[in-house]
Amino acid sequence: MDPQYADPQFMEESSFNIKDLPGILLRRKWSLILPAVVISILGVLIAMLLPPVFKSTSTILIEEQEIPQDFVMATVTSFAEQRLQTINQRIMSTTKLLEIINRFDLYQKMREKKTTEEVVDKMRSDVKLRQISAEVVDRRTGRPTAATIAFSLSYEGKDTPQRVQQVANVLASLFLEENLKVRERQTRETYDFLELETARVREEMQRIDAKLSRFKEEHISELPELLQMNIQALENTERNIERLLEQTRSLREREGYLESQLATLSPFMENRDRDRLNELRVQLVYLETRFTDAYPDVIKTREEIGALEKKLAAEGDPQDQALERPDNPAYVTLQSQLASTRADIESVKRQEKDFREKADLYRRRIENTPRVEEAYSALMAERASTQMKFNDLLQKTMEAKVAQGLEKEQKGERFTLIDPARLPEKPFKPNRMAIIIVGVVLGLAAGGGLVALREMSDKTVRKPDELALAADLPLLGTLPEIITRQDRWQRRRKRLIWVASGVTAVVVGIAVFHFFIMDLDIFWIKVLRRVDGGVL
Repeated sequence: MDPQYADPQFMEESSFNIKDLPGILLRRKWSLILPAVVISILGVLIAMLLPPVFKSTSTILIEEQEIPQDFVMATVTSFAEQRLQTINQRIMSTTKLLEIINRFDLYQKMREKKTTEEVVDKMRSDVKLRQISAEVVDRRTGRPTAATIAFSLSYEGKDTPQRVQQVANVLASLFLEENLKVRERQTRETYDFLELETARVREEMQRIDAKLSRFKEEHISELPELLQMNIQALENTERNIERLLEQTRSLREREGYLESQLATLSPFMENRDRDRLNELRVQLVYLETRFTDAYPDVIKTREEIGALEKKLAAEGDPQDQALERPDNPAYVTLQSQLASTRADIESVKRQEKDFREKADLYRRRIENTPRVEEAYSALMAERASTQMKFNDLLQKTMEAKVAQGLEKEQKGERFTLIDPARLPEKPFKPNRMAIIIVGVVLGLAAGGGLVALREMSDKTVRKPDELALAADLPLLGTLPEIITRQDRWQRRRKRLIWVASGVTAVVVGIAVFHFFIMDLDIFWIKVLRRVDGGVL
């Protein structure tokens, strides 16, 4: 029945039956085969034309320092992960990568079309750094934590396997060298900084010592440690002043007593001529005040005085020589005692004055001590803190010096190449078999989709019950399919073609596997080993 006369209601009521699938595939075989073959061939071509990418990997172990940290503390305290990222940034710099690219003549075609930055970015993406972690016990916390114990460094390239291996080895050696340089530089810079800081603090401490020495010289008697001594000296001085005051009072009393005794005695012994001489002298003074020198009584009195003086001189009387030298023994004794007492009073006064000056000095020292103590304590605190800082820096400088020797001898934490880059035996990618399989799957899916689309859009009636249902008339009979000799020959030819196609596909698949995936001899040896292992 022609599709244009089909009943739409009939087509809606008809449904797909799994038994109809062979017939559908037979009718739409070319709709299935052509897309599947074309897409599969495209997949094979893509798999064959994609250039091989080789990969070579180095494994580097992060070893701890050989000497225990209880004896030698390293100055490089950064974590391995942080240092690894720092080294990676240095190695992945444009300058370093350009040196490697020019050295091995990498990315030849790409350099002709792309910029230098794009070529360098491509190499950065081809270099892979993968950290290998493990659970270790943290010394600081005592708890298990994840730590990086090793890392792998790989390089992927479209060059020859030998060149890929060489590039991977160069990258690994750069990591090892850069780690040594970084650790040596850090230890050297740490030691240099600590040494300069120690010298600066030493100069600062010398400046403080000089300042403290000048302060002590300026306030030698007012220092806080001398306060108790000044107080005790002041007390002793005040006691001495009281003692001198008491001694002065006693001497004053004695002076008064001696003066009263001395007033009752005459300085000289009794002598009539001397007494007459004294009277004449008094009379002469009286006459001279009233009369002139030519007055007779004045002249007479002077003559008599001269005669008496000559007489007394002839007799050895010292009265005319010095009236200050009395001849009365009792008077002289009392006078000498009075002079001695007065000398003692003057001496005591001088001592009292000296002690009072000392007391004033001690009082000033005691009054100035709190102010001096404040400044002195500030200087001592500054000196103590500077001394503490200097001792700490000196110890750290010595430790840094030892750590510097530790790094020079490579006894500290270091990178050790435990698995050097190997020559890649086969391409890392592309996975040609996976591409071919994906191509075949996509081809079959495309063919199946095309078959389903054509079958759903075809309204042709092919079954007797569909015809009866569509025409709404009873079915009287059906005519069987008439197969002629030519039909049988065509079917035989098709079977031969299918067999030949299958054999060709098998041969092509074996050839592809042999040339692009694995040598058949190697594959056979691996199969035999696996079989032997299973038997054993």
